[in-house]
Amino acid sequence: MPSAQRWRTGASATVSGYPRGTKIGVDVGLARVGVASCDPDGLLATPVRTLKRDAKKNSDIQVLVREAGEREAVEFFVGLPQSMKGTETASTAMARDYAQALVQALDKAGLDVPVRLIDERLSTVSAHRSLREAGLETRNHRRVVDQVAAVGILQQAIDMQRSLGRDVGVQVTLRRSTHSAAAAPNEEPTIFEERRPESDKSS
Repeated sequence: MPSAQRWRTGASATVSGYPRGTKIGVDVGLARVGVASCDPDGLLATPVRTLKRDAKKNSDIQVLVREAGEREAVEFFVGLPQSMKGTETASTAMARDYAQALVQALDKAGLDVPVRLIDERLSTVSAHRSLREAGLETRNHRRVVDQVAAVGILQQAIDMQRSLGRDVGVQVTLRRSTHSAAAAPNEEPTIFEERRPESDKSS
């Protein structure tokens, strides 16, 4: 990690109750993960890349950890898909598990970057609509739709922060195993990518 890495003892500047700095948005799919980031003032979210989901080795999560260090990120926002009635689905559980894995990876790397879950039930629909309005043919959506969905998730979060004057979403807490806690009660428990994606995905 570069020297810009912020360790647990560090603290980010706050603006009216929420942290100021670069934030990263994440759209989790079965095959791919869309990534977006914003400027330090939290005004505009932009696409970064699409990662191939690696459920066995979590190499995609390691890429996100590296992104956090390189960009001096102060927060992650992971989209939490729910049904239109607000009930949880299999995709909801997948997003929660992914966010927990990201929290654990950040903790292991010594990075103090909170991960927050935020409602994204319409992000993919909105992403496809935006691509159609931009004139991109439907058959070409798959290579960029994940990044666009991540932009939507992050833009929603930073817009809400500015509007409400506080942080938004639900912060994911580190889940410690019983074995680790018993062995060391005072210790905190101790990824390939496609830049500008070219492969297909099924979210």
